Amino acid sequence: MLFVRSVIHREYPFGVMGKNSSIEWTHHTFNPWWGCVKVSPACTNCYAEAWAKRVGQKVWGPRSSRRFFTDAHWREPLRWHAEAERKLTTPRVFCASMADVFENRTELAEHRSRLFRLIEQTPRLRWLLLTKRPEHARRLAEKSGWRDAWPSNVWAGTTVENQEYAEKRIPHLLDVPAKIRFLSCEPLLGPVELSRWISSLDWVIAGGESGGKARPMAIEWPRSIRDQCVRADVAFHFKQWGDWAPVDVTMKRLGKKEAGRELDGCTWDGFPNDAEATRLTA
Repeated sequence: MLFVRSVIHREYPFGVMGKNSSIEWTHHTFNPWWGCVKVSPACTNCYAEAWAKRVGQKVWGPRSSRRFFTDAHWREPLRWHAEAERKLTTPRVFCASMADVFENRTELAEHRSRLFRLIEQTPRLRWLLLTKRPEHARRLAEKSGWRDAWPSNVWAGTTVENQEYAEKRIPHLLDVPAKIRFLSCEPLLGPVELSRWISSLDWVIAGGESGGKARPMAIEWPRSIRDQCVRADVAFHFKQWGDWAPVDVTMKRLGKKEAGRELDGCTWDGFPNDAEATRLTA
C-alpha cells in the first residue's frame, strides 16, 4: 500500500474530459456519454448536472436523452495509452465524471460495450469505474463480455455518502470481480462504519461538498474513516473539506480553496498498491 501524508500537487485547469484532470486522485477523465438520473442524497447538488446545464446540454433525468461523442473523442485514451507505453507509466483514468457507466438504459448498451473494448485495448491505463449503481454492475458487465474476472486494469468503486448507502451499495461492490475495489465517501453526509467490509476494500476516498449549496461535513466523519483505514491497512485519500472547514471546534464556510485538504495537519494521499508508479508529483 502507498500512504503519502504530505505531497505537492500540480494545478490543472478544470475539465470534464481530458488529460491532466483537476481531480486530485486521477490523472485523466473520460466520459463515454453525458447524462444521468439522481438516485440518492449524494446527487442533490450534482456538479455534473450543473455543468451540463451551464453548457446547454439537457441530459439529466429519466426522460432526457444522453449525449454521445465522435470517434475523435474515443481515440483520446488510445493516445494516453501510447504515451504511457513510451514513458512506462500507468496513469489513472476516472470514467465517467458526467455519467454513470452502470446506468441501466437500453440505448447505453452499445456505448458501454465500446468502452469495455477500449479498456481492454489500453492495459497501461488504470480505469476507475465509480458508480452509484453497483447492483447493476456485474449483470451489465456480463452482457458486454466481462464474466468471471474483469480486466486487471479496472478499479471498481461505489459512492457511499452515509451509513444507509454503505449498507445498500458495498455488498454489491464486493460481488464485482475487479482487481481493485474502492469507495468514494464524497460528499460525506454522515458517519460511516466500515468494519464489516473494510478487509475486502483496497482504497477509500473521503471528502466534503463544494459549491453554493454545499452541506457541511462534521469533523469527526472523515477522521473516523481515516482511523478505520489506518487500522485495517487500507489506503486512505482525503480529497477536500469542500466549502466548509473546521475552525477551532466548529465548521465555518471558507470556500473550497481556503478550506484545503489537510486533515489533522496532514495531507492524506493514499493509493492502493497498484498505483505506486502513478502518483501525481510536482
